[in-house]
Amino acid sequence: MSSYVARASLGLASAMRKVGSALDGAGKGIEITKYTEKLVPSTRFVAVDGIGPTVSAECFVAPSASVIGNVSIGKGSSIWYGATIRGDVNEVTIGDRTSIGDRSVVHVAKIQGDFPTHIGSGVTIGPGALVHAATLKDGCVIGEAAQVMDGAVVEEKAYVAPASVVTPGTKIPAGELWAGAPAKKVRALTEAELSSAAEAVLQTAILAQEHAIENAKDYKQILEEAELADIAEHLDESSPRKPIKDINDVLGQGPPGRIFRSTLTHPYEAGKKN
Repeated sequence: MSSYVARASLGLASAMRKVGSALDGAGKGIEITKYTEKLVPSTRFVAVDGIGPTVSAECFVAPSASVIGNVSIGKGSSIWYGATIRGDVNEVTIGDRTSIGDRSVVHVAKIQGDFPTHIGSGVTIGPGALVHAATLKDGCVIGEAAQVMDGAVVEEKAYVAPASVVTPGTKIPAGELWAGAPAKKVRALTEAELSSAAEAVLQTAILAQEHAIENAKDYKQILEEAELADIAEHLDESSPRKPIKDINDVLGQGPPGRIFRSTLTHPYEAGKKN
């Protein structure tokens, strides 16, 4: 009996796939605008209780990133591969030109203090970091695998060192370096360090646009580019090439030691001929 049910289920599934494919083709045929199948489709934007993310068209959100619920992201920001931003029980706001690194998690709190997460502009959050119901002001840096916990506030241009833990309710003043678990003040940041952090924000924004362009391509564009690259390589191989001159060549007779019976290797023979 179980084998009969399994076969029936497989047959029904196959029939439904065929019907779905037929409906998809019919839908494409009556669309007003051209349908484009992306190379890497993704359900990265998810609504919760009817509230979905508000993301600027100038952002880069990687295909494997997830943006969920009441989240707003400003212009030029980037959400990198594997990152998760979850505004399901409270809101998350992210300013302009802020980068959320690979595999980072940004979340909120409802039960303990009812904290949202507010992230300013020009903020850099390193790979694997956790920002939970905290406030990050403009220009601050959260290092790789660092944690900033509920109710914490990181002021402008402050730096939390990699793998550090900023405990709940901690306030980090502007322009300071904090490190450790729990994080403590180490020193004030230098002008060179502040300048370097600002430059990194610009470079990351440029890099994000390059990734956005590549991820927006469909499979046809990928194939066309591969074909053009193949043609260019073929033309380069078939074009005549100038012979490479041997740096050891002497008077056009080859390198010393490899010249067969020349005046250079056997000068006494040249004298006999004269």
